[in-house]
Amino acid sequence: MAVEHVKASVLHSPKELRLEERELPNPASNEDQIAVQSTGLGGPDLHYYSHFRNGDIIVREPLTLDHGSAGTIISVGSEVTCLKPGDHVALEFRSSAKATPHAQGTLQWGINHPAKWCHKMPDHITLDLGALVEPLSVAMHARDRAALPKRSTVLILGAGAVGLLAAAIVKVDQAKTVIIADILKDRLDFATANGFADASVLVPMERPQTMEDKLTFDQTVAALVKETRANGEAVGEVTAVYQCTGVETSWRRGEVMIIGMGTPVLTIPISAAAHSEVDIVGVFRYANTYKDIIELLANPPANMPDVIRHPKI
Repeated sequence: MAVEHVKASVLHSPKELRLEERELPNPASNEDQIAVQSTGLGGPDLHYYSHFRNGDIIVREPLTLDHGSAGTIISVGSEVTCLKPGDHVALEFRSSAKATPHAQGTLQWGINHPAKWCHKMPDHITLDLGALVEPLSVAMHARDRAALPKRSTVLILGAGAVGLLAAAIVKVDQAKTVIIADILKDRLDFATANGFADASVLVPMERPQTMEDKLTFDQTVAALVKETRANGEAVGEVTAVYQCTGVETSWRRGEVMIIGMGTPVLTIPISAAAHSEVDIVGVFRYANTYKDIIELLANPPANMPDVIRHPKI
């Protein structure tokens, strides 16, 4: 095969995107060549676009963004036997920073990717759902890290994309009650109307500055959560809190799950966590979840919310 040329979206500096042409060589013996047909953009991509960095991760050279992708295999390397041209795959990115220090994303028309990280999808799973395997994997990894008992009460702080997907996985995992909190009422209305949560909490639009004010604000939000009614009764204390605050809302020996790269500096009342033996658990990306997510999407249970709500235009 001759070397192909593909169009790629390339970020050169904050808010400077260029459409460029890149060479796409033949796949290596252990690689697949994929036509990327659906790609998500997440919070990290927006940070890279706006600031050319994501927290402590600083971009060193022009970068192609992405956040979870799916596509169709065009060709396979000589050693690849488990996949063939025409297969639909979700792409998992597991290469180390040492091996590929300047790895590019998938916001381009085609890429070569290790075959072992190309996960075949059944034909009835759409490519758009395939692009959501990555963020759903983050949510499933959070569930696995939490290891909650069945019939738990879970608070999700933040009703954005990650919060909604985390709520969806918690629902599937037979939580008794899922409460979702946010500062935007329309997000909360969407979450409850579409089956992602049983109840919602509108968090006051305040930005406390001092340590004392932050702790007081957290206690205020905790009180709002405990007074919220779901399934005909007050929520009270919850088994686990997903996101980055909420020690005060957790019951004794509950868990606070810090998911992804949020606010760089968090105000957490450690003494309250220690007093109630609350575990604080970090969650970054995922591990060994792609096959389980694909199986879940292929055979969704009745309580699985629709994770794609907007048809293509």
